[in-house]
This record gives sequence, C-alpha cells and structure tokens, in this order.
Amino acid sequence: MVWKILKLPKGKTTSDKKLVQAIQNFAGFTPSNLELYKLATVHSSIAKENGQGYKESNERLEYLGDAILGAAVADYLFKKFPFKSEGFLTEIRSRIVNREALNLLARKIGIANIVQFDPKNANLQQVILGNTLEAIVGAVYLDKGYIRTKKFVIDKLIGPHYNVDELVNSESNYKSKLIEWAQSEGKEIRFDIVDIKKNRNQKEFAAQVMVDSEPKGLGYGNSKKKAEQDAALKTCEMLNLLSD
Repeated sequence: MVWKILKLPKGKTTSDKKLVQAIQNFAGFTPSNLELYKLATVHSSIAKENGQGYKESNERLEYLGDAILGAAVADYLFKKFPFKSEGFLTEIRSRIVNREALNLLARKIGIANIVQFDPKNANLQQVILGNTLEAIVGAVYLDKGYIRTKKFVIDKLIGPHYNVDELVNSESNYKSKLIEWAQSEGKEIRFDIVDIKKNRNQKEFAAQVMVDSEPKGLGYGNSKKKAEQDAALKTCEMLNLLSD
C-alpha cells in the first residue's frame, strides 16, 4: 500500500482538529498525513470493512510501531550505556516498552482523549492505550520517516517521562514491590481476578488488589499476570511507593 501525503483541508472536522491539536501537544509537530493518525486511533472493536472486505483498525500500525519503538529505544540505550552487556540493555528496554509502562505513558500524554473504541466495554480503554501509542509511533514513522520518529521517541516520550538512570536501579516487578511493602508493614494483601471478558481474539482480565480487605488498585491486561501487574502498579502509585 502506498501512503499519499495529505494536506490538511481548511474545512476539517472538529474531531480532526482535536486529533491535530493532540498530536501537536504530545509530539511537537503537525501531521502531514492525518489519515494515518486517524487510523492509529481506531481499535478493532469499532473497525469497519473497507471495499476489499478488510476491517480497518490500528492493528497493523501497532505491529509496525512496536518494532520501530523497540528499535528507537534500543538505539538510545546502546549509545547511552556503551559498556553495558546485551542482557542489561534488553532488560532496561523491556522496562521502558512493556505493556504496563506504555499504558501509563499513554495515559500521561493524553491518548485516552483520542482513542476510538466500543464504549459498551467500559474497561477496554484501560488495556488498549499502550497499543494505541504503538500505532501512533507507526503512523509517525510512515508520515515522517525513521529519523524524525526516533527523535519523537527520545525527545517527547523517553526524555520527559522516564528517568532512565533511576529506572536502572528500580524494581520493575510492581507486584513483588507491593508484596514486600505489605510484609514490612504487616498488611495482608490479595490479588483477585474480578472479571474476565472474551473478545474475538483474546481475553481481557481485570484484577483487584485488596489490602487488609480494602480494595486498592484495579488493573487490566490480556493475561492474569499482566492484569495483576497493572493493578499492583496503580496500587503502588496510590500508596506513593514508586518514589522510594
């Protein structure tokens, strides 16, 4: 498929203007091909078939963006830590681009305001924000090229939202961190799977953290482990444990 550069029409819709403004806010540039970014925000739950019988959603852009994001972060870490091992670089990259971290980053930069999904599933937005961010990275790559995309990833995503030096020494397993805190404080902690939704391609789990029978963070993911990690992350944020 060949992507054509689209000049923004003067009479673009309100939703188009909202999307352009959002991109300008978190990326620092105006899109040349707005259609790419519009597609990047469309979740498969509302995808419509085109003339060839293909449902147009952000899944292909997500696939592309995942690879481009990983490459940009790998490039950045390779140059920042010239004497560190492959295993170290892989671990730190994982801490930056894992699902929980991307969901949190996507919430911070306002992806929740532009993602399009089936509103009948109120929990869906919680598990697709990181995927949408990856799709947007894919859109930036097709729209602006790799060099501009790498600059976007480093200057607009990593730089303002990650302290990489602190991340090197941090505990990436939020569930373990929360359990250690509970043990030190004499608290009883429990992770309950409170909901399981089945979509066409995967299951979506909802996990609830209980501290001394009091509900805390509620997390979502496409596996029990990911949902529990997301719930643990949100509980750590509630308890101000991430600054320790």
